[in-house]
Amino acid sequence: MLMLSRTAASLYWLGRYVERADFIARLVEATVRLDALSPTPAGEAAWGSALSVTYGADAFAETGRAIDQASVVRFLTVDTDHAGSVVRCLDMARNNARAVRTALTRESWTAINRAWLIFNGRLRPGDAMSALGLVEAVKAETRGFEGAVMRMMRNEAVWFIRLGAAIERADNTARLIDVKYHLLLPEGEQVGGVVDRDQWTTILQTVSAVTAYRWLYSEGLRPNLVIDLLLARPELPRSLAACAEETVEMLSLLGRRTGLQGEADRLARARMSRMHRTRTHEVIVKGLHEWLDGFIGDNAALDAAIARQFRFI
Repeated sequence: MLMLSRTAASLYWLGRYVERADFIARLVEATVRLDALSPTPAGEAAWGSALSVTYGADAFAETGRAIDQASVVRFLTVDTDHAGSVVRCLDMARNNARAVRTALTRESWTAINRAWLIFNGRLRPGDAMSALGLVEAVKAETRGFEGAVMRMMRNEAVWFIRLGAAIERADNTARLIDVKYHLLLPEGEQVGGVVDRDQWTTILQTVSAVTAYRWLYSEGLRPNLVIDLLLARPELPRSLAACAEETVEMLSLLGRRTGLQGEADRLARARMSRMHRTRTHEVIVKGLHEWLDGFIGDNAALDAAIARQFRFI
C-alpha cells in the first residue's frame, strides 16, 4: 500500500525543519564563540554574516534593530515573528510530526516535543552564556531525534525524513560557504590572518567538522582545504558530496518501494555525477560564488521535482 502524499510531505518537511533548526542553532553557537574569542570583537560583521547565511538580513532590517549579538541571537532563536527562527522551525517540525504521529516511534516524537518545549513561551534567549545553553539543548534534542530515526524500521517514513534532511543540509552548507568566502572577511583583513583563521574555524564548528579536518588534512588551517572538505569529501556528512550521495540513495529506496521514479531521480543522479567530477581548485579558479549559486539553484529544482514526483502538491 502506497503512503498517502500528505503523509509523505509531512515526513519530508519534518526532516527539513529539524535539520534547519539544528543548523541555525549551530550557527548561533559558533558566532557567539567567534565574537567572544576573536582578538577584536567580531561584532556587526559576524552577526551580519549569520543573517546572510540564513537569508534573514532583509527581515531583520525591517525590525529596525541594530546588528549586534543580543538582537540577532533573539531574532534567530526565539522570535516567533521570524519564519526562519529556531522556534518557528521547531514549531513547524512538531506540527508535521503530529500529522504523522503513528509513523514515528515514541523516542523520535519525544525528541521533537522536548525541543519545542525548550522554546515554548520563551521571549528572550538571555546573555551569551544563556544563549549557548539554549542552543546546546536544541542540538541535544535534534541529535536525539536523528538517533531515534536511525533506529526506526527501515521504511518510507525513515527515507522521507532522511531525504528532507539531505536536501536541507545541502542548501545550508552551500550558503554557509558562499557567505564566508564573499561576505564574512572584514574589509582590510588579511586572508590567512588571525581573524580569517577564526572565521574559518567557525565554519568548521558550525558543521561539526573541526576533527574531520584534522583527520583528513595534515596541513594547518587553509581556506582552500576547508572548501574542499565541505564541497567534495563524502566522508563528512554535511559536505555537498555526501548530501548528493544520500539524496540519490534515499530516492532509490523510495523508488523501489513505491514505484514512483522520474524527474527527481534523474536530477539527483546527474548532480551526484557532477559532484564526483568536481575538483575544488578548479571551482575556486572559475568562480566559487557562481558554482555555489548554481548548486543552490539545482537543489531548489530538485526539491520541487521531489514534490511533484511524490505528489506533495
